[in-house]
Amino acid sequence: MKSIWRIVRFTGSLWRYYLGISVFTILVAAMTQLIPLFTKAAIDEITKPATGGHVSITRVAVYATLIFVVDMVQNIVSNISGYWGDMLAAKQQRLLSNRYYEQVMSLPQRYFDMELTGTVINRMNRGINQITGYTQTLSNNFLQFIFSTVFTLVIVAYYSWPVALILLSLYPIYIWLTTLSNERWQTYQKDINRDSDAASGRFAESVGQVRVVKSFVQEAFELRAFDKLMRKVVRTTSPQSKHWHKHDVLRRSVLAVINFALYAFIFVQTARGHYSLGTMVLLIQYAQLIRIPLFSISFLVSQTQRAVANSRDYFAVMDEEPEIRDLTGAKKLQITNGAITFDRVHFGYDAAAPVLTGLSFTVKPDSKVALVGESGQGKTTITSLLLRLYEVNQGAITIDGQNINDVQQVSLRQNIAVVFQEPALFSGTIRGNIAYARPEATDAEVEAAAEAANAHEFISKFEHGYDSEIGERGLKLSGGQKQRIAIARALLKDAPILILDEATSSLDTKSERQVQQALERLMKGRTTLIIAHRLSTIQSVDAIVTLVGGSVGEIGSPEELARSGGIYSQLLALQQTHTEASKKKLQSYEMEMAEL
Repeated sequence: MKSIWRIVRFTGSLWRYYLGISVFTILVAAMTQLIPLFTKAAIDEITKPATGGHVSITRVAVYATLIFVVDMVQNIVSNISGYWGDMLAAKQQRLLSNRYYEQVMSLPQRYFDMELTGTVINRMNRGINQITGYTQTLSNNFLQFIFSTVFTLVIVAYYSWPVALILLSLYPIYIWLTTLSNERWQTYQKDINRDSDAASGRFAESVGQVRVVKSFVQEAFELRAFDKLMRKVVRTTSPQSKHWHKHDVLRRSVLAVINFALYAFIFVQTARGHYSLGTMVLLIQYAQLIRIPLFSISFLVSQTQRAVANSRDYFAVMDEEPEIRDLTGAKKLQITNGAITFDRVHFGYDAAAPVLTGLSFTVKPDSKVALVGESGQGKTTITSLLLRLYEVNQGAITIDGQNINDVQQVSLRQNIAVVFQEPALFSGTIRGNIAYARPEATDAEVEAAAEAANAHEFISKFEHGYDSEIGERGLKLSGGQKQRIAIARALLKDAPILILDEATSSLDTKSERQVQQALERLMKGRTTLIIAHRLSTIQSVDAIVTLVGGSVGEIGSPEELARSGGIYSQLLALQQTHTEASKKKLQSYEMEMAEL
């Protein structure tokens, strides 16, 4: 019941809909009881001649009219209730989706490192669909079940208390038999959900990397991987369904035995003259009516099982505690110069495998600092820590003397612009992607940013210009075009600090030149931290920080480090040899060989 109460409480702001639907369902339940009463009265009137009485045609016509009126009112009220139920479901879906979206966006980067995108989405869809479907069923039927049962038992008891007792006994027996299958069914459903999530995750990955799939001709492989997981779902569904329906046979068999005793009792009592024909028909009708909520309760128990099982993952996400929170009373970051300091920073994604150990260096205001080191030495980790996507284990990161742990996360990230190696664009228009940095920007500001990013010329050649659709992740654009739009977005943000995961790798010479020109404009007047992938593009930086074993190897200008005999000078030497061995060594540093 705890899980069910949580589902209802989670959507408690929609109580007006719950109340309205409850009133309508009670009305429907009350009107359902009237038809057997009018039917009994009509039958008793029609059979009066059998006992020497006189039939009133007017009364019979009135009873028929009353049955028609009740039927029509019930029709209208139930449809109004259905409409409110549909609106309740739609509003619930919006409410639950927004809460899930807000919660997921508040979770740390670490959570997304461990989860497949498809799994995160599937949990939302399954959980929300199950919750909205269940609450709609509950609101439309639960009170109707209860009041239908109460009204029926009261009326039946008035005419025959033994029949009322037999009907009352059906409920505890049937519900107890239904709950017998609950625990095992839940276990099966947990396994089904796990495999369904894995299949959805695999599908999302394949769709997201469809070019890779097609270029390596691995469509059949991906289908087999997906099908393997879906087969597991089918294999688990089989015993789950058998388990449920085996218990359903038992439930219905017990119900059939009790119904046999009920009908035998009614027929014998009528034959002995204890009940009139009208009373017999009334009792039979109510015996049939009470089967509806009885079977519905079985359905409701089944839906409850599904709601609890399928909403478990949804609420598990909602219960995730964000690892990174603003301190109470945290102030906004105030940028005066833009100086960045890493002071004895220790960090590891796993406590047993540290990435950074006592890292210390400073980036002076309005300077360009490049990070150089082998893969896994923490270059990307440093930028992630600066954005506070992860929390440092020890040490401190400060900007203009302000510890980033003491300021509001929003204000920190508002003051940092990022250009990723792989430009992250969204489906939609070019204008929308540039303005993503500042949605309130004017068209003139968007176009000015595009001009500075060397993007305006190619954008203008599109049929719809800035309103051209670029497809998911910008698939309709070339690599250089995507990078220039990403740079325009960063320019429009106009943040004083810039993180640059070097965006010129894997571009042709012309595109690289255009992107590099745009980057020079972007870096002007900003404190810039660069993850280097080409030595040629960092020769103009103010300082280079080499990383060894999770800490600083050496710091200096390109000219100083070129003569130091350290990592940077060794990389420069490797650039000159153009051998396969030197190429592999450069790749270990995530560097590209310079073109001859």
